[in-house]
Amino acid sequence: MAKNWYIIHTHTGFEDKVRTALLERIHLAGQEDLFGEILVPTEKVVEMVKGSRKTSLRKFFPGYILVSMELNDETWHTVQETPRVTGFVGDNLNPQPLPEQDAMKIIGRIEEGASTPKPKVVFEEGDVVRVIEGPFANFQGVVDDVYPDKGRVRVMVSIFGRSTPVELEYMQVSKN
Repeated sequence: MAKNWYIIHTHTGFEDKVRTALLERIHLAGQEDLFGEILVPTEKVVEMVKGSRKTSLRKFFPGYILVSMELNDETWHTVQETPRVTGFVGDNLNPQPLPEQDAMKIIGRIEEGASTPKPKVVFEEGDVVRVIEGPFANFQGVVDDVYPDKGRVRVMVSIFGRSTPVELEYMQVSKN
């Protein structure tokens, strides 16, 4: 029987502890061959804290983990009886596996988020922002355009009474 991906609902904030406890329970039950990877969907995010860049991990599906496993009565009980697990997503008694393409999308996002940190704050056109770094520090402006693929925004800043476009990195501006 092949392993499939299942989404497990956990208490929010305890995803890593559930993962550790589940790995321990699998080992104690001798079920290592029935389980594959156990993933907590996270990505790196970058933000400015007191003038310096800070990278941290953010869970993009808080309260959920992904488990690759062969589903049978024993493995179902191993997962269900793990502390702080509230159950399988969907039909808890007869869980349906996550379609392979959906699982690959989530895993791809985890891998992409680990290699390329995303900004913690997302900007939209019309947002009023303050420049916090660079030659225009302390200027206020309005976001004119957003370039999410580059991690940059074009901000219209008033210089000598004239509205001037300035292209800045996400890290150089903060929302008011």
